[in-house]
Amino acid sequence: MAMLAMRRSALARSGAATRQLGVPARQLHMTRHVAYAKTESVDLPVGEPAPHFELPDVVTGKKVSLNDFKGAPATLVMFICNHCPYVVHLKGAIVDVVTEYGAKGLKAVAISSNSMQTHPQDGPEKMAEDAKKYKYNFPYLFDESQEVAKAYKAACTPEFYVFDKDMKLTYHGQWDATRPKQDPPHVPTSADIRAALDATLAGKPAPKSRPSIGCNIKWTPGKEPDYYGAQIVKK
Repeated sequence: MAMLAMRRSALARSGAATRQLGVPARQLHMTRHVAYAKTESVDLPVGEPAPHFELPDVVTGKKVSLNDFKGAPATLVMFICNHCPYVVHLKGAIVDVVTEYGAKGLKAVAISSNSMQTHPQDGPEKMAEDAKKYKYNFPYLFDESQEVAKAYKAACTPEFYVFDKDMKLTYHGQWDATRPKQDPPHVPTSADIRAALDATLAGKPAPKSRPSIGCNIKWTPGKEPDYYGAQIVKK
């Protein structure tokens, strides 16, 4: 009986704490559970037009829109975040590829759509610190409303989209076949994204690849898109 009373007391304290945070205990448990869900990108048809966006760059504070990339022979749109190990694994490779292909006319932009309500470590201030730390050579935008992520049907971080000179989708898939925590560790090859960029710059169809895979985008509770959940990789 004493043990049962102690457990009830602990549960009561836990419930009180979550109420003080404005988050029901059940919802807090669900948020922690989905925080580490391995998720694949949604399959999208080639030729889809790039959805418009206009979002703040966390480093400069200036608004950046899709119109700023028109005229480029290829545009790379990336959904990333600060903390996801799948993103951390590729940060250096992303900078290297954007540098190399930027000389060929590529324009690139990264967007973070993670909810500040559940993941404040992915908010604009920390994003700016991350961009400076890794010397991002592309705008890093914050999608606070998460509407841009939904327009792109983005499901995970990282997620990659390549568009041609007419802003039509040529590639939506993985960066390469390497993953974090492989044993032995694998250095990113950037093979898949290079093949897609080479083909797009040459005006040819990009090779079909596996879906991108990573951490699920951290949706604001109650505002998840209709495709959320279907892309979670079942273990």
